[in-house]
Amino acid sequence: MMLYLTLIILTTGCVAHEKNGDPIKPSVPTSLSDLEQLGRKLYFDAFLSSPPGQACATCHDPASGWTGPRSDINQGGAVYPGAMEVRFGNRKPPSAAYATPSPALHYDDEEGLFLGGNFWDGRATGWLLGEPAAEQAQGPFLNPVEHNLPDAATVVKKVCGSAYGNEFRAIYGKNICANVVNAFNAIGQALFAYENSVELNAFSSKYDHFLRDPVQYPLTAQELLGLKLFENEDKGKCAECHPSAPGADGSPPLFTDFSYDNLGFPKNPENPTYRMPREFNPDGAAWVDPGLGGFLADVPRFAHLAEENKGRHKVPTLRNVDQRPHAGFVKSYGHNGVFKSLKEIMHFYNTRDVLPACEATPDAKPGLNCWPRPEVAANLNTEELGNLGLSEEEEWAIVAFMQTLNDGWMPGGK
Repeated sequence: MMLYLTLIILTTGCVAHEKNGDPIKPSVPTSLSDLEQLGRKLYFDAFLSSPPGQACATCHDPASGWTGPRSDINQGGAVYPGAMEVRFGNRKPPSAAYATPSPALHYDDEEGLFLGGNFWDGRATGWLLGEPAAEQAQGPFLNPVEHNLPDAATVVKKVCGSAYGNEFRAIYGKNICANVVNAFNAIGQALFAYENSVELNAFSSKYDHFLRDPVQYPLTAQELLGLKLFENEDKGKCAECHPSAPGADGSPPLFTDFSYDNLGFPKNPENPTYRMPREFNPDGAAWVDPGLGGFLADVPRFAHLAEENKGRHKVPTLRNVDQRPHAGFVKSYGHNGVFKSLKEIMHFYNTRDVLPACEATPDAKPGLNCWPRPEVAANLNTEELGNLGLSEEEEWAIVAFMQTLNDGWMPGGK
C-alpha cells in the first residue's frame, strides 16, 4: 500500500553486517567500562545465531537510529528476516537506544494504565532480572524467527567459547559458564549495560544543545514553531505521550512516557508475517496484532485487563526518529512500519478522524482523501490525536522539530 508522501526510491543494500563478515559498528569510539565493552561485543556478534549471520545490530543499527538498516525492507513490510532468512517476525524493530530507562511493567492505579516493559507488546517485563531491557536482550536469541538458537545452553556455549569468553569469565567469575541460568542472565545484563551506555544514550542532538544553551545553540524559526506546537496541549498534543521537557532533576527528556496506546494504525498489507507458515502464524492473512492485550491475556493476574488493552503498543522514544545513513534512505514508522515518512505519520495523527475510511471511498487515495480503517478499532486514543486542526505548514514544523532529536549533531551542522 502506498500512503501519503511515501518516498519512492531505489532500494539500497545497507545492512548491519555481511553474512560472513564483520558487523558495522559506530565510527566514533566512546569510553566504555569493561562490562559495557563486553555487552558491545555481544551486541555486534553475528555468530550468536543459527545459522551464523544474525546480530543484535542486524535489526538495530546505529546509523539508522538503532533500528532497521535496510531501506528496501523499510519501504515495504518493514519486518526483518531472522537468521533463517525465510522466517519473519510480525513487527518492525524498535530502537534499541534510550530503551533502558523503561521501568518494569506495572499497572498504574492512578493513571489506570500500564507503564514500562520493553518490546512493542511489553512482554519483556523486568519481573525476572529487574530490567526490562536485559530481558528483551535475551529474547531474540531463542526466537525461531530471529536468532533461532534452540536453548539458553547453546547461547551460553557460544559466548563462553568466543574470542571474548575470557572477558565474560573475568567479569562474572571463572565458573559462570558452568551454570546455564546464571550465565544466560549475565549475557542479558551485559547487553543491558551496553544499551545503557553513552553510545546508545548520547543526548547529543541539536535539541539537547538547545536545552543547555538556547542562545548559543538556537533552533530555527520553523523548529521553534514545531516545538511550540509539539508541547501545545490544545493542538499538537505530542508531548502528552512524548515528554519534551527536562525532568525535575534536570535530566534530559526521553520523549516517551513508557505507556501503551492504540493510535488506530491500519494494517501494513506488505507485512511478511501474513505469508508465514501456520507454525509461526496460524491465522495467516487474518492475523490481527493484539499488542499489549495479547501479552496480558497470558498473565493470570492481568488477564481481566487484556481486552481493554487490545491493539495498544508501547509509546516509542522519538530520539533519533529521523536518524538515517543518507538522505535517500527510507525509514518506517509505527509498530508495523506502515508509514514511510515523518510527514506521513504526522498527517495521520492530524487527520485520522477527519478523513473517511478508504474502504468506503471511491478513488481512494490514502492520506489525501481517506485513511484505511484501524487494524484494531477498539480502545482507540481519541483524546490526543485524530483531529488536531494543524495546517500543512504546522505539520511540517513539527516534523522539523522532531528532526532536531537525532544524536551526533555538531554546532554549525544541520
